[in-house]
Order: sequence, then C-alpha cells, then structure tokens
Amino acid sequence: MRIARLALALSTASMSAAAADDAWHAKAREMLAEAIAIPTVAGRGKVPALAQSLADRYKAAGWADSDIHVLPYDASPVDRTAALIVRWPASGKAKARPIMLMSHMDVVEAKAEDWSMDPFAMIEKDGYLYGRGTSDIKQGVVAVTIALMQLKAQGFKPKRDIIVFFSGDEETVGRGAMLGATEWKHLLDVEYGLNSDGGGGGFTPDGKPIGFTFQTAEKTYADYAFTARNPGGHSSRPRPENAIYQLSEALNRLGRYRFEPSLNATTRAYFGERQKSEAGALGDAMRAWLANPADGAAADAIEADPGEVGLTRTRCVATMLNGGHAPNALPQLARATVNCRIMPGVSPDAIRDELQTIAGDKVEVSRLDDSLASLDSPLRADILKAYTDSVHAMFPNAPVIPEMSAGASDARPFREHGIPIYGVDGSWGIVPDDMRAHGRDERLPLKALDDDIDHWVRMLKTLAGP
Repeated sequence: MRIARLALALSTASMSAAAADDAWHAKAREMLAEAIAIPTVAGRGKVPALAQSLADRYKAAGWADSDIHVLPYDASPVDRTAALIVRWPASGKAKARPIMLMSHMDVVEAKAEDWSMDPFAMIEKDGYLYGRGTSDIKQGVVAVTIALMQLKAQGFKPKRDIIVFFSGDEETVGRGAMLGATEWKHLLDVEYGLNSDGGGGGFTPDGKPIGFTFQTAEKTYADYAFTARNPGGHSSRPRPENAIYQLSEALNRLGRYRFEPSLNATTRAYFGERQKSEAGALGDAMRAWLANPADGAAADAIEADPGEVGLTRTRCVATMLNGGHAPNALPQLARATVNCRIMPGVSPDAIRDELQTIAGDKVEVSRLDDSLASLDSPLRADILKAYTDSVHAMFPNAPVIPEMSAGASDARPFREHGIPIYGVDGSWGIVPDDMRAHGRDERLPLKALDDDIDHWVRMLKTLAGP
C-alpha cells in the first residue's frame, strides 16, 4: 500500500515502522521529545535552555561557533527569553541573497490537570505524537533543524546563506521578531523568509485532501479599550446615565456591526481556488463575491461558515470586561477590551476612529498597543512552485491555496520592514480532530513529522541549491 494512503488512513502500526527505518526521522523524534520536555511557557524562563540545547546540536553537527548566536532578550512584562540565530554560509561566492528559516521556541501554557497525560512529556500513541508544541510549533523547530543537519551530512552545498531564526516570545509579546527585523538586522539581512509557523495541510477523516496553504499575509492584531465614565453616586438613587449601561449599549452596537468587506491579492487567490471545489450555497457566495467585491451579502454568507470567519473583512470582538467599584454604588467606570484582527494594509488608527463612531460619544475608544499595519507578501512564483512541487511529491492531488491568516505570527514585523515572509510548513493533520494547537492533548501524526522533514529538504534543495 502506498505510504500516502497509509498516512491518510492513519494505519498507525505501518506508519511507525516506516518511520523507524529512517535514522533522520528517528533523530527528529528524539529532538522533539527533548524540546517538549523543556516547558518554554511564559514566566518559567526556560526558553534560553532550549535555545542553548539547539545551539549545542548545531555545533555538534559541524556549524562554527561564530555562526551560532544565542541572544537573550527582555520580553517584558512576560519573561526573560532568548532567540537563536544560526547561519550556514554559502559554498563559495553566494549566487543569491540569504534566506531565513523561521519558527519559535515558546509555547502556550498547558496544565497537567487539563490534559489526559503530562503535556511536557512527549508520548507516542496510535500513530500520533502528543505533547505541548507537537503542532505549534516545536515540530517546525525540529523539522527545520533536522533537514539542515541532513543536508549538511549529505554534502549539500548551498548557493546562498541559509539563516535560522527561532524566536522566544511569539506566543506573548512578539519582541523577538521585532528585534530580528530591526536591531538584529545585520544578522538577518535576507531576501525573504520561510516560516514553519504558517502553511501546512489538512485532510478529512476519510482521507480526502482539503489542501495545503501557502501563507503570504496575516491580519494585524490590535487591542482597544472601550471606556465609559460617570460621576457615580448611591445605588438607591439611580441616575439616567449609567456607565455600565452606556458601555453595554456600545458593545451591542459593535456586536451587530460589520466592517466593509475587501479583497487583496492573497484572499482573491484563496477564494479563487476554494470556489473550484466548494459546492452549494458557500461556493455560490464565493463566486458572487469574487465577481463583485462590493457584494456585502455574499461576504456575509462566506463569514457565516465557521471555516471562513475573518477572511473577508476586519473583525473586532469584546474579550474582557470590568466595571463598578461596589455593589451599593453607581459605577463610575466601566471598561471593555476589544480585540481586532485587521485586514493587511489598514491602519489600526483608522480602525480606532471607526470604533469610536460605533461606540458613540458616551464611550471613549483608545488603543492599548502600538502595532503597525500588517502587510502582505507578493505571491512569488518561484517560492509557490517550490512549495507546490514539494507538497505534490507527498500528496499529488492536494490543492495548494494561498492564505491570509486570521491570527498573528513572527512574520508581521519582518513584512513591515520590507522582508517578505512565506508560511510553507509541510506538516498536516486530520480536520477537525487534530486541530488542537493551544488546546487539550495537542498532537501531530507521526507521519506528518516525517513528511515535514522531507518537505524542508526538498524546499531547500530547490531554493538554496546550485
């Protein structure tokens, strides 16, 4: 039986046996187990230990000390953390500018009482690898590292410098990526970056390929405060104006509000591919919106599908709430945090102004961060072809679809500073069963880790080879 069919059917015994025959895949499992055992969550200060462990592995594999940099930095108010930068110089005179391979070493918290197993001890079970970071995104750290070590051991001679950049706070404040795009630019002056924290594929439980995504854009993350103030008073003498009521009315208006839909190059390409295989009302809505981007009803119909939420427009939602100071006093202040995921290229200040109009004159809207507008990366044919060819080497019938992520990653600061980033991960999972990033019993098919390593080897041979 073909390996692809085994992977899709999750014939676990065969998958494990096939992986065990490959020394590099076995080394990857060992490295991933070590990485997961180091709880690189905010506040524990463990990221530097993982960074040093990886640095030691690169040194043992033949990298020079001068090409390995463990860079401690302050990710206030969360933690002291570290980044890892490793350079593989071109063989002879470089024929092209460097490329950057990206991932992050930190993970979100996982409590043992919330899991059915220890989240920081990798367990192999029924063809899966379980543990915090197996899918987000220590498998990316490991796949990139093992692919490079395999290529070096096999005598590969890169035509350009290959630079690894693993940050230490992507899940929190993202300062490492900002430093990488600015203060550490002399170490990361690259033509473009390939991000393991983007891309990847999905399959239905019966093995039908949903597709692999080629991530070229992501929405801007921005937080805002809605604040209502009032003189207050005694609760026995209610006033016509109440800060909690005013805030509630503003939030209700926000809940009903829809920002104008918009298409960019990435989402046009995404829906152009999606509509080819999407039947029924959803497919009709996609085709209608592509034909007329001003068709708000069609965009609304797309957004009504759980799998497409956030892809047609900016979305903002209330996420935190507090108000009042005593049970027998009229509230003097009521405040809500509103989180927005903003379409690329749209200023967060412009969204603040739009939110102020929604909130009305009784509620003040202010920004809680200083994020800049995220930008999209151009759809480069050479990188898309390398990604598509590699995916099709594993799964010939899997669609490859450009994607704009609704979430955020380390790609944003680099894009803002003129370095295009492409999410090109080669791992995959069964949808929705394996979609457990940040959740309980996070897992990755063992075969997906093996495939991801082979995928990075192919990509690098194509993009950095002679």
